[in-house]
Amino acid sequence: MKVNEQKEGAIYAALSYMMWGIVPVYWKFLQGVGATEILAQRVLWSFVFMLVLLMFMKKWQAFLDYVKNIVRNPKLFIALLTASLLVTANWGVFIWAVNSGRILDTSLGYYINPLVSVLLGVIVLKEKLSGAQIMSFALAGIGVLILGIHFGTIPWVSLVLAMTFGLYGLAKKMIKAESAIGLTLETMMVTPLALGYLIYLSAQADMKFFTAGSTGLLLVGGGIVTALPLLYFAKGAEKIPLSMLGIFQYIAPTLSLLIGVFVYHESFTKAHLLAFLFIWSALAVYTLSITKWGQASARRFKGKRNMGA
Repeated sequence: MKVNEQKEGAIYAALSYMMWGIVPVYWKFLQGVGATEILAQRVLWSFVFMLVLLMFMKKWQAFLDYVKNIVRNPKLFIALLTASLLVTANWGVFIWAVNSGRILDTSLGYYINPLVSVLLGVIVLKEKLSGAQIMSFALAGIGVLILGIHFGTIPWVSLVLAMTFGLYGLAKKMIKAESAIGLTLETMMVTPLALGYLIYLSAQADMKFFTAGSTGLLLVGGGIVTALPLLYFAKGAEKIPLSMLGIFQYIAPTLSLLIGVFVYHESFTKAHLLAFLFIWSALAVYTLSITKWGQASARRFKGKRNMGA
């Protein structure tokens, strides 16, 4: 039974990361719409979709109970608001980058995100780094430095995406809500801002939602495109080990990289190749370090070193 559960979890996890990997294609269909409007529409329709889903999942009462808990707990409210703003910023930068021809930058950002999460754990949660993790940071740092030297500027899109998503994960640790309820709450917090912006656009006669063709439907569909992979991810995370989930997370940036280069013909220079080789090496070392084999090897090495001392 456990094997079947793991297989099911692996399928859900793989599907979620595949959806995240190909989502740039979806946003490319909306290139005629400003990134800020896409973001506002994405927030609004994600919230609407999640409300409907909660009713079908019979989690409406649990959602209302959590809302009451937030009202009574200022710290929880601040954590939720922080998580909502961080994930919204992440979505906004991602949409802008994709429709500005910078899919490679988004790919790099999500490759280095796991390392940023570990670094935040060290800084905020006072977690200790292993030797393998220190090596991973050094290799990733060299990769980022190569791009900075080559292009004369730091890859800020990649770093902003990695930092906002890493901080979002940190804020989520404080919220501890079931995935569907958590996503509904996060979109609920920023929906007033999204609505306000859309009303402003409408008053300026500058909103593209009512443009002839499929634009309106695509904007509404953005809510489903946002929510579905998150729900699949949550289902997968419940059934498979963290180490397996850590390996799956590289599916999304790899697909984005391939789409950026081979579908939208973004420039992939020798500097990119060298930088990505360092990043991939860093991720290989990091991923190995969190597997059972890697942890056992580290303990054996430490034991031998102590005996030698």
